[in-house]
Amino acid sequence: MLRSVKQLNYAIVLCDDLETMKAFYRDLFPFPVDSESETGLTFRAGDVLLSLRKRTRYYDGNGVRPELPGVQIAFLVSPPEVDLCYNQLVAKGVKILEPPTNQPRGHRTVYFADPEGNMLEVYAEI
Repeated sequence: MLRSVKQLNYAIVLCDDLETMKAFYRDLFPFPVDSESETGLTFRAGDVLLSLRKRTRYYDGNGVRPELPGVQIAFLVSPPEVDLCYNQLVAKGVKILEPPTNQPRGHRTVYFADPEGNMLEVYAEI
């Protein structure tokens, strides 16, 4: 066990088409940009940094596999906002994976995909 690790500071989404991914995340989320370079973009999402990074290292893997998402990122909202977010996603033409659903684990969720097939979730505790 890594007892020195106390918190999650940032999450990185590896990208093949960085410009498309930048446009998608910028257009969808209100997070301020923390930093940007030719190979990445980082948002400040509350206490966590959310980064998009172009696949540049030999161990980053190659190619998008929409049938097998590599990451799922969840964003917490209030219960009425789940349906509001769903309507906004539909209006933007975002690929919906599962419309608003009350889950047995006590969450109301909507699942959707970014342009490279990563699974994103807006959820509320109910």
